[in-house]
Amino acid sequence: MSKCYLASQGYPSCGNIVQVNGEYKRPCEAGFMSKNGVLYRLVYDIVLSRPEDYLSIYQSGCNHNCLKCHSWYFSQIARGTWMSSKNILEHAIKYEEIVTVSEPRSRATMWHASDLCAHCGQCKILSKPGPFCPRKLSSDKILLSPQGYGPARNIISFTGGDLYCRPKFYIETFKLLKKETNLWIHIETNGYGLTPRNLEKLYSAGLDSIWLDMKAYDEDKYRRLCGTTNKWILDVPFLAKDLGIVLEVVLIYIPGFVELDQIEKFGELLVKVDKDLPITLLAFFPEYQLIGYRSPTYDEMVRAYKVLESKGLRKVRVANVGVFCNTRKCIERLIKEIGREHVGL
Repeated sequence: MSKCYLASQGYPSCGNIVQVNGEYKRPCEAGFMSKNGVLYRLVYDIVLSRPEDYLSIYQSGCNHNCLKCHSWYFSQIARGTWMSSKNILEHAIKYEEIVTVSEPRSRATMWHASDLCAHCGQCKILSKPGPFCPRKLSSDKILLSPQGYGPARNIISFTGGDLYCRPKFYIETFKLLKKETNLWIHIETNGYGLTPRNLEKLYSAGLDSIWLDMKAYDEDKYRRLCGTTNKWILDVPFLAKDLGIVLEVVLIYIPGFVELDQIEKFGELLVKVDKDLPITLLAFFPEYQLIGYRSPTYDEMVRAYKVLESKGLRKVRVANVGVFCNTRKCIERLIKEIGREHVGL
């Protein structure tokens, strides 16, 4: 693998290493392979994901080593199947045949899945809508996938390990997908590889939308949590907005780590981008190297939501609700307090 592509643009390398068959390599060395002039990406799995309701390409190897990572077993331990752009296209074409909901580009996000379906499956199992159903889709639009019930939306998302710092594979893949399918192209990303040059190239190749997981605001907290700086990541929302890329932002509440002070700073930043920017506020659950941390309480999540709302942000949704609400009565209380449209199920 050649010199770090970020370093060639004047940015520091991620410094992360991942495990490969008991050895350690740079994530870009572990996650990409070139053979006979064809570039391949290591892919752990491809599935119609819930609650996102789109085709997710779960990639192996990552430029972050996040202490909270729930995909560490393939983002930090590189494994999977080598796939070329044409291999990805084959899966995309098959998926397009089962799409049940065609979204406009402005809704090519994870955030917009929550207002279509509560993912309970009652309309299929009991032939009647569940108690929290938005009642926007007929039961024939709902499919069972390995991750549960929901629609299949016309979106393909690249998720899992993040290596957008090396955009060549994605440029090739996005161009091919745009030529051969009518799917919107979405990426879930930590934003580390989205320098202005890289982001412009990805957009020109066909990138439609971004899920930006911003994790922590203060650089020292971010570095503790992820192993890297976030200096230019804080600029990504503005860059995406200027390019016309559909953007959604994911924030997380981690008691004892990412709390109200960080959420408030994000609110002050993101309201400058767009008051109607879709934002998902996730409740943390213990995983990987933060297994000893606790999840947030109901009151903590509601306070965090209200902090973002107080900054003028109008499309904030609380998710991972089952982490702090494990009864129907609790969910009903949450809906009553902040509104059904602000609760992701």
